[in-house]
Amino acid sequence: MTRIVVIDNHGQFTHLEHRALRDLGVDTDLVDNDTPAEELDADGIVLSGGPDMDRIGNCPDYLDLDVPVLGICLGMQILAAELDGRVGGGDYGGYADVTVDILDEDDPLVGSLAPETRVWASHADEVKEVPTGFTHTASSDVCDIEAMSDADRDLYGVQWHPEVAHTEEGEAVFENFLTVCES
Repeated sequence: MTRIVVIDNHGQFTHLEHRALRDLGVDTDLVDNDTPAEELDADGIVLSGGPDMDRIGNCPDYLDLDVPVLGICLGMQILAAELDGRVGGGDYGGYADVTVDILDEDDPLVGSLAPETRVWASHADEVKEVPTGFTHTASSDVCDIEAMSDADRDLYGVQWHPEVAHTEEGEAVFENFLTVCES
Protein backbone atom coordinates (compact mmCIF):
# COMPACT_ATOMS: atom_id res chain seq x y z
CA MET A 1 0.00 0.00 0.00
CA THR A 2 1.25 3.47 -0.87
CA ARG A 3 2.33 5.48 2.15
CA ILE A 4 2.13 9.29 2.12
CA VAL A 5 3.04 11.37 5.16
CA VAL A 6 1.60 14.83 5.78
CA ILE A 7 4.10 17.20 7.34
CA ASP A 8 2.43 19.44 9.90
CA ASN A 9 3.52 23.04 9.36
CA HIS A 10 0.98 24.23 11.93
CA GLY A 11 -1.70 25.15 9.39
CA GLN A 12 -5.34 25.34 10.35
CA PHE A 13 -6.39 22.78 7.70
CA THR A 14 -3.54 20.26 8.05
CA HIS A 15 -5.78 17.65 9.67
CA LEU A 16 -8.05 17.85 6.60
CA GLU A 17 -5.12 17.03 4.29
CA HIS A 18 -4.46 13.92 6.38
CA ARG A 19 -8.15 13.00 6.31
CA ALA A 20 -8.45 13.50 2.52
CA LEU A 21 -5.64 10.99 1.96
CA ARG A 22 -7.05 8.55 4.51
CA ASP A 23 -10.45 8.77 2.79
CA LEU A 24 -8.73 7.73 -0.47
CA GLY A 25 -7.49 4.57 1.26
CA VAL A 26 -3.91 5.80 1.58
CA ASP A 27 -1.68 4.63 4.43
CA THR A 28 -1.00 8.06 5.91
CA ASP A 29 0.33 9.70 9.05
CA LEU A 30 0.45 13.29 10.22
CA VAL A 31 3.97 14.05 11.45
CA ASP A 32 5.51 17.12 13.04
CA ASN A 33 7.86 19.15 10.86
CA ASP A 34 10.64 18.68 13.43
CA THR A 35 10.80 14.95 12.62
CA PRO A 36 14.28 14.09 11.28
CA ALA A 37 14.19 13.30 7.56
CA GLU A 38 15.84 9.90 8.09
CA GLU A 39 12.87 8.85 10.27
CA LEU A 40 10.33 9.34 7.47
CA ASP A 41 9.25 6.16 5.70
CA ALA A 42 7.08 7.30 2.82
CA ASP A 43 6.33 6.91 -0.89
CA GLY A 44 5.29 10.59 -0.97
CA ILE A 45 5.22 13.69 1.20
CA VAL A 46 2.66 16.47 1.55
CA LEU A 47 4.07 19.72 2.95
CA SER A 48 1.06 21.31 4.63
CA GLY A 49 0.08 24.91 4.76
CA GLY A 50 1.01 26.98 7.77
CA PRO A 51 1.37 30.46 9.18
CA ASP A 52 4.90 31.45 8.12
CA MET A 53 8.35 30.45 6.91
CA ASP A 54 9.82 30.86 10.39
CA ARG A 55 8.15 27.62 11.52
CA ILE A 56 9.00 25.16 8.74
CA GLY A 57 11.19 22.86 10.86
CA ASN A 58 13.01 20.24 8.81
CA CYS A 59 10.99 20.73 5.62
CA PRO A 60 14.07 21.65 3.54
CA ASP A 61 15.60 18.25 4.44
CA TYR A 62 12.53 16.38 3.20
CA LEU A 63 13.15 17.67 -0.32
CA ASP A 64 16.29 15.49 -0.48
CA LEU A 65 14.45 12.19 0.17
CA ASP A 66 13.86 11.39 -3.52
CA VAL A 67 10.11 10.84 -3.14
CA PRO A 68 7.29 12.87 -4.71
CA VAL A 69 6.38 16.04 -2.80
CA LEU A 70 3.17 18.05 -2.88
CA GLY A 71 3.44 21.49 -1.33
CA ILE A 72 0.16 23.14 -0.31
CA CYS A 73 0.15 26.93 0.21
CA LEU A 74 3.12 27.42 2.59
CA GLY A 75 4.36 24.02 1.38
CA MET A 76 4.54 25.36 -2.18
CA GLN A 77 6.34 28.44 -0.91
CA ILE A 78 8.88 26.20 0.87
CA LEU A 79 9.58 24.44 -2.45
CA ALA A 80 10.12 27.77 -4.18
CA ALA A 81 12.26 29.32 -1.44
CA GLU A 82 14.49 26.26 -1.03
CA LEU A 83 14.95 25.56 -4.75
CA ASP A 84 15.98 29.02 -6.05
CA GLY A 85 12.51 30.41 -6.72
CA ARG A 86 11.18 33.55 -5.07
CA VAL A 87 8.39 34.12 -2.53
CA GLY A 88 6.86 37.47 -1.60
CA GLY A 89 3.78 39.11 -0.19
CA GLY A 90 0.57 38.79 -2.14
CA ASP A 91 -1.48 41.75 -3.32
CA TYR A 92 -4.75 40.23 -2.14
CA GLY A 93 -3.94 38.96 1.34
CA GLY A 94 -6.42 36.66 3.09
CA TYR A 95 -8.56 33.74 2.03
CA ALA A 96 -10.76 33.99 -1.04
CA ASP A 97 -12.82 31.89 -3.42
CA VAL A 98 -10.83 32.09 -6.66
CA THR A 99 -11.21 30.84 -10.23
CA VAL A 100 -7.92 29.27 -11.31
CA ASP A 101 -6.95 28.84 -14.96
CA ILE A 102 -5.04 25.62 -15.64
CA LEU A 103 -2.17 26.44 -18.00
CA ASP A 104 -0.93 22.90 -18.72
CA GLU A 105 -3.59 20.26 -19.33
CA ASP A 106 -0.88 17.57 -19.46
CA ASP A 107 0.43 18.37 -15.97
CA PRO A 108 0.30 15.24 -13.75
CA LEU A 109 -1.04 17.17 -10.74
CA VAL A 110 -3.49 19.81 -12.02
CA GLY A 111 -3.91 19.03 -15.73
CA SER A 112 -7.10 17.05 -15.17
CA LEU A 113 -8.74 20.20 -13.73
CA ALA A 114 -8.43 22.08 -17.06
CA PRO A 115 -9.56 24.48 -18.29
CA GLU A 116 -10.37 26.05 -14.90
CA THR A 117 -11.42 25.23 -11.36
CA ARG A 118 -12.77 27.05 -8.30
CA VAL A 119 -10.55 26.97 -5.23
CA TRP A 120 -10.20 28.35 -1.71
CA ALA A 121 -6.83 30.01 -1.30
CA SER A 122 -4.84 32.33 0.92
CA HIS A 123 -2.63 34.87 -0.80
CA ALA A 124 -0.88 36.59 2.11
CA ASP A 125 2.36 35.21 0.65
CA GLU A 126 2.82 33.59 -2.73
CA VAL A 127 5.42 32.30 -5.15
CA LYS A 128 6.64 35.17 -7.33
CA GLU A 129 9.12 33.18 -9.43
CA VAL A 130 9.17 29.40 -9.99
CA PRO A 131 12.42 27.55 -9.29
CA THR A 132 14.68 26.23 -12.04
CA GLY A 133 13.16 23.12 -13.62
CA PHE A 134 9.59 23.99 -12.63
CA THR A 135 6.71 24.80 -14.95
CA HIS A 136 4.09 27.41 -14.08
CA THR A 137 0.89 25.33 -14.33
CA ALA A 138 -1.98 27.51 -13.03
CA SER A 139 -2.83 31.17 -12.65
CA SER A 140 -5.64 33.46 -11.47
CA ASP A 141 -6.49 37.13 -11.52
CA VAL A 142 -5.54 37.23 -7.81
CA CYS A 143 -2.21 35.39 -8.06
CA ASP A 144 -0.03 34.78 -11.10
CA ILE A 145 1.49 31.50 -9.86
CA GLU A 146 -1.32 29.37 -8.40
CA ALA A 147 0.46 26.08 -9.15
CA MET A 148 3.83 24.80 -10.30
CA SER A 149 5.33 21.43 -11.19
CA ASP A 150 8.67 19.79 -11.77
CA ALA A 151 7.45 16.46 -13.17
CA ASP A 152 11.02 15.22 -13.71
CA ARG A 153 11.68 15.37 -9.95
CA ASP A 154 8.02 14.79 -8.93
CA LEU A 155 7.83 18.09 -7.03
CA TYR A 156 4.47 19.88 -7.14
CA GLY A 157 2.88 22.87 -5.48
CA VAL A 158 -0.53 24.53 -5.29
CA GLN A 159 -1.26 27.88 -3.66
CA TRP A 160 -4.80 26.79 -2.87
CA HIS A 161 -6.16 24.33 -0.30
CA PRO A 162 -7.42 21.17 -2.04
CA GLU A 163 -8.45 19.70 1.32
CA VAL A 164 -11.28 22.14 2.09
CA ALA A 165 -14.90 21.81 0.94
CA HIS A 166 -14.80 25.23 -0.80
CA THR A 167 -12.33 23.82 -3.36
CA GLU A 168 -14.43 22.16 -6.06
CA GLU A 169 -11.99 19.51 -7.33
CA GLY A 170 -9.69 19.15 -4.35
CA GLU A 171 -10.03 15.39 -4.15
CA ALA A 172 -8.77 15.13 -7.74
CA VAL A 173 -5.54 16.90 -6.72
CA PHE A 174 -4.93 14.27 -4.02
CA GLU A 175 -5.88 11.45 -6.41
CA ASN A 176 -3.46 12.80 -9.02
CA PHE A 177 -0.68 13.05 -6.42
CA LEU A 178 -1.39 9.48 -5.31
CA THR A 179 -1.04 8.35 -8.93
CA VAL A 180 2.36 10.09 -9.10
CA CYS A 181 3.45 8.37 -5.88
CA GLU A 182 2.35 4.96 -7.19
CA SER A 183 4.18 5.28 -10.53
